[in-house]
Amino acid sequence: MDTIITNANIFTMNQENDVVGSFSIKSGRIDKIWHSPSPPKEELDSEKIKQVVDMKGKTILPGFIDTHSHLLMYSLFKKQADCSSPLNHSISDILDQLKQKLHELPEDEWLLGWGYDNTLLKENRHPTRDELDQVSKEIPILIRHTSVHFAVANTKALEIAELHKDSKDPQGGHLGRDNAGELNGVLYELPALDLVQAVIPKPSAEEMANSIELGANDYLSEGITTCTDAGVGLDLGIAEYDAHIKAVKTSKNPMRMRFMILYHLLNTHFKNKNASELNNDIMRETNNWAALDSAKLFQDGSIQGFTASLREPYYTKPFEHGELLHEQTNFEEILLSLHQRGFRLAIHGNGDQAISSILKGYEHILSITPKEHHLHRIEHVQTATEEDLDKMKKLDVAASFFINHIYYWADRHNKYFLGPERTSRLNPLKDATDREILYTLHSDCPITPISPLFSVWAAVNRISMEQKVFGENQRISVKKAIETMTIDGARLNNDEENSGSLEAGKLADFIVLDNNPFEVDKMDIKNIKVLETFISGEKVYQRKC
Repeated sequence: MDTIITNANIFTMNQENDVVGSFSIKSGRIDKIWHSPSPPKEELDSEKIKQVVDMKGKTILPGFIDTHSHLLMYSLFKKQADCSSPLNHSISDILDQLKQKLHELPEDEWLLGWGYDNTLLKENRHPTRDELDQVSKEIPILIRHTSVHFAVANTKALEIAELHKDSKDPQGGHLGRDNAGELNGVLYELPALDLVQAVIPKPSAEEMANSIELGANDYLSEGITTCTDAGVGLDLGIAEYDAHIKAVKTSKNPMRMRFMILYHLLNTHFKNKNASELNNDIMRETNNWAALDSAKLFQDGSIQGFTASLREPYYTKPFEHGELLHEQTNFEEILLSLHQRGFRLAIHGNGDQAISSILKGYEHILSITPKEHHLHRIEHVQTATEEDLDKMKKLDVAASFFINHIYYWADRHNKYFLGPERTSRLNPLKDATDREILYTLHSDCPITPISPLFSVWAAVNRISMEQKVFGENQRISVKKAIETMTIDGARLNNDEENSGSLEAGKLADFIVLDNNPFEVDKMDIKNIKVLETFISGEKVYQRKC
């Protein structure tokens, strides 16, 4: 026995939902559990105990399991110009942020920014390349939209990328143009962004690993002990994979990691690997601290960019439905190949038409190569209809809901994108719960700030920035919301034997809170602070007073 935790309010999140008072840790795992605040005297007097920690009645939960965020992207963005709102209220404010960052920029580097939201700016539009040229015409500039599905480049950046008036739109994206047909600098969807991303000098694996260390500290401060990076290879290709491995191997990132790897990497760098072989490589290189999660694909874009694929048109654009990124037959061929190589599939689907397409794909591949407990999943699932949820249940397809959208975008979905009826059904958690669909919640960080407790708050209250309730009948209980961030996360990761609850034999991954989420007013859940985070019984984070 290494440590005994005593005098605590411990929510085990086990099947019986036991609340206990103390437990012991041995070799990084929970050894024994007692309902009493302190174990029997003979246990406390044992010479094998290294330390006894009195928690003085504080609340303990299993460590949070984040099943969809972008740790590396967030870590790199921390060094870029902050173009977000409400920090910035206008395009002029964004230009001021960029000018300030320009003075700090090393010679010959690109000026990068992130987080602008055209729908929150006074002008209610994207910035243009001409406006970015006011910051600099000599230094290439690229700023990313808060959704990460759009960006704006200045003239120098477009020149380096060899993009001009006669450039053709890439499949699945397009280049913004003014009334004269000239490029206005706006890049719509990832295939268009890739044309500029490809010419930006890439940081080294060492530099990215150092950035991950800073980002991981923020995740630990929110109580995250297991993290899935939901797009390894999204921007910087195989270098992202190398950086993640390096960060875990050197303990710069102390979290347990899982990697969703972009399918184009699986068809190039890892084309000769099946899922088991790649997972074994990852686990061997990281001393079993990281694992393969899935193959990551996209089938549509972003609701707030009118690029999510919807069955019915957008609320304020009666002829716009968005678009699917893959033609169905080709899409199903890609899915079948990955499925038969043993990969679990995780597919981005915001719009209900994209969700329907993904489910058709899953139905197709499972009819050809059936597999029990396949754990294929849909990411975001924001506008899923009851018909979609019924099919998910039938096919045993899991989900991770982007619940933070309720707070950050529901007001604008209501006014501009989806209208009242669809906005009220956004992220239909209660319907998914009633069907016993396996699902988790996520922040999609850096799209919204990382915070499992905020996501719990959003799921329980469904309140927007303007303090309006959207979809009261889709609220879920505090217990269920916390389960989605703990034991359900472990189930989605196919790791419930090791994580997700505090039980004898499981990993000693847990967090200490300054308040009890089951007792505080539901509106105060987001204000609860993580005081300490433990991984394998070792304290990896402590909040400063």
